Formats: sequence, C-alpha cells, structure tokens
Amino acid sequence: MFALPLQTRYEPVRAKQLLNPVKAPSMPFDWSINPYRGCQHGCSFCYARSTHAFLGMEADDTFQHHILYKDNAPEALQAQVERMLRAKGGRSRLGRIAIGTATDPYQPLEGRLKLTRQCLEVLAAYRLPVSITTRSPLILRDIDLLRKLPGSSVNISLNTLDKRIWRSFEPMSPAPAQRIKALQGLRQEGIEAGIFMAPILPFLTDQTEDMEQVVEQAAEAKACFVMGSVLRLNTAEVKSWFFGTLRQAYPRLVGSYADWYGHSPTAPKAYREQIRSQLARLLERAGIPAYMPEGGAKPIQAESPEDDKPVQLAFALDL
Repeated sequence: MFALPLQTRYEPVRAKQLLNPVKAPSMPFDWSINPYRGCQHGCSFCYARSTHAFLGMEADDTFQHHILYKDNAPEALQAQVERMLRAKGGRSRLGRIAIGTATDPYQPLEGRLKLTRQCLEVLAAYRLPVSITTRSPLILRDIDLLRKLPGSSVNISLNTLDKRIWRSFEPMSPAPAQRIKALQGLRQEGIEAGIFMAPILPFLTDQTEDMEQVVEQAAEAKACFVMGSVLRLNTAEVKSWFFGTLRQAYPRLVGSYADWYGHSPTAPKAYREQIRSQLARLLERAGIPAYMPEGGAKPIQAESPEDDKPVQLAFALDL
C-alpha cells in the first residue's frame, strides 16, 4: 500500500478588498495583502494553515495542494486604494503595506498568474511603500517595480542551510542557496533586503554554528538586516501537522517538543532570550544590524474567521 500524491487544484475566488487592516500597534505595517490562500511550498510550520480550517478545508496536504487565488486582486486593490485616497487623510491612513504575511506571494503559481506583480504595479502607480516576505527567487523578476516603490523592503525567509532539515520541513520551497542568490540580486540592484531567520527550530537550527552559517551568508550578500524568530505553533491545526512531520523526520525530538509546545504556542521565555542574545552576538560580529520593531512583533489575526480575508499571522520578531 502506498499513498498517491495529491494533484494540485487551483481555484479562483473573488476578493471584495485586498488591503486588510492590521490593528496591532506592535506590528511594523498597517495593512496586509495576500493574493493567495494555501501555499505550494508546504512548510510544515506554516501558521497560515489555519486559514484553510476557517474555510472548512483540511489544514493537511490540502493546504499545499488546493490553492485559492484572488483572480481580481489588482482590480480590487486599485478600487480600494482610490476609495481610501479620496477620503480625508487617505494617504496618511494607508501607511505601510506588507505582502506575504500569510502565504508566499511568490509561490510557483505566481510565475504564471502574476497577481503579486500586478498588485505591485498598482502600489507603484500610487507610490505606496511595501514590505514583502518570500522564500522565492522569483521576486527578482519584479526588481523594476521595487525600484519604483519608495521606502520598500524585502524579507527573504531562511532559517537553515542544512539540506536535510530544509527538505524535511519545507518540502517544495526553493533551496537555501537560491534564496541567498535572491538576496544578493536584490542588494546589487540597491533594494533594501535582509533575512528572516524564521522560524528557528529548537534542537535543530538553533546551534551557534548553524545560525552563524546563515549570518555569514547574509553578510556576504550585503544584507541590510537579519531578523530572528523562534518557532511558534499557534493553533491546533498547525501544531498537529508540525508534530506529524517531526515524528517522521526527527522522532527523537518529539518528547522534547511536547514538553515545550504541548500546552503552549511558544518555547520557554528563558530559551527565547538565550537565542536572542546568541543571534545578537553573531550579528554584531558580522556587522549586520538586527531589525526589531519597537515593542517587538507578535502574531495577530483577523477579527473574525468569517471575514473574506486570510488570518493575518506574522513572524514573532520578539523571539
């Protein structure tokens, strides 16, 4: 007996709006955009798996193989931006926009649909600053637009250079070396870009030598910053899928993770502080600034799962 691989299904959906308000004052952006629900990268720790559960779908392999895309994304975005700009104080209300807070805006489907690119075209036309988080070198395709977006930045997610760990937890994501090349390409074009070292996996990617390898690669690529984030498992759906992956790839660690995450979404505070200090020393030695929004940044979510928008979850930058 063996399980047949799931065939990936792509489903268009209509969006009423693209900009979702982010109301937590600790977050370094005011609005978020996610053109896709579900992600072909299939990362086992992805906090956005809960978005599928809210839609009555499974948060297992379905999250990777049933991708919903907002086929009217650029039109909905332009209409929403124009409405806001017509209102009193509209431009100041728009503030900073983040793309990719839930699923990767440059997952493989973007190569064909170009929804993220079309959204960037809208933002560039109005000169609205944006921050983008991705694991994909496909972002290099859009350097022409990034140059037109004042005050914008790119966060390349990379938590390890270890190929076994990468393949175990991020089965279909671009290789770490490709992400470093993407960072190099962005910096060579003068785009502000750095590394999200996230999530740092306890007992797997948290050793000094492992973190140092990522920091050294970031330094060679001229990264503007490095942000660190220890693994969070915020919902039952995410926790269940992650533990299933852990049990298969690193069964010896299941007990240790259960002790820490069995009744908590986070690792112990003392451990997080240790990792923060460890990373700070590595960054100081490499001459890379550590980026930390004032007050830190914690995961936040939309007010209601019934809203026609994905749960807004972001990396916990406070470690």
